[in-house]
Amino acid sequence: MNLDKDFLGPFIQNALAEDVGDGDHTSLSTIPQGQQGKAKLLIKDSGIIAGVDVALEIFKAIDPNLKLEVIINDGEPVKHGDIAFFVSGSVHSILKAERLVLNTMQRMSGIATKTNSIVKVLEGTNTQVLDTRKTTPGLRYLEKLSVKIGGGVNHRFGLYDMILIKDNHVDYAGGITNAIHSAHNYLKVNKIQIPIEIEVRNLQELMQVIEIGSVDRILLDNFDFSTLIKAVQLINGAFITEASGGITENNVLEYAKCGVDYVSMGALTHSVKSLDMSLKAVNP
Repeated sequence: MNLDKDFLGPFIQNALAEDVGDGDHTSLSTIPQGQQGKAKLLIKDSGIIAGVDVALEIFKAIDPNLKLEVIINDGEPVKHGDIAFFVSGSVHSILKAERLVLNTMQRMSGIATKTNSIVKVLEGTNTQVLDTRKTTPGLRYLEKLSVKIGGGVNHRFGLYDMILIKDNHVDYAGGITNAIHSAHNYLKVNKIQIPIEIEVRNLQELMQVIEIGSVDRILLDNFDFSTLIKAVQLINGAFITEASGGITENNVLEYAKCGVDYVSMGALTHSVKSLDMSLKAVNP
């Protein structure tokens, strides 16, 4: 998987500045300069691993002379006792990277694991799971990358790569018709080509959108199952459909059975349990 080096470079440097400051004084005071060693990334939980490729970039940024031996790649299942990789070289460099590697990989793996569990529930349906913008500020790229590693699909990355007309936009714009027409005019005037999605709150709003057309996707927000089925029938394949609002691992299959193309779940990124792992020294 190709990584966004434009994001990773500043991310790594900012994280190291936050953690290391003017030096890792514990390592500097207890371990001789130049001492060589080896460590292993030990998995202490079951799930889907993510962030291995990012960890390689972190090690490389800290010390290009560190040697990595990858055993388990991003997206593969792991269990307690597995070793994801070995790293060898300067002990000072390994310890400087340790916390950033673990913080990143634990969160990424937690997101990938949660996403993968949803993907498995949806097997056999035509519905895919989407992430949202409910991400940790500054970490959106890594969190959305984790969703992809877990088998999910990325929704828009930010406010700039899709027009998503939500309920507040509709209300402030003076209604659905005004909002859709204004969005199209804005794209035309500014020569921007991005898709348009609109959120509807009930079947009445849905009928307005169907009559107007001119959107790529309809977001059916907080619909109960019977109303959602009616909505999908009314749309009849004319637009991509997405359901959102109150969707959990326990009910996601019921939403999929209503026939929507996508379900979006903020819980993929805003409330996940990190996967437990440690970086442990390997004795010669």
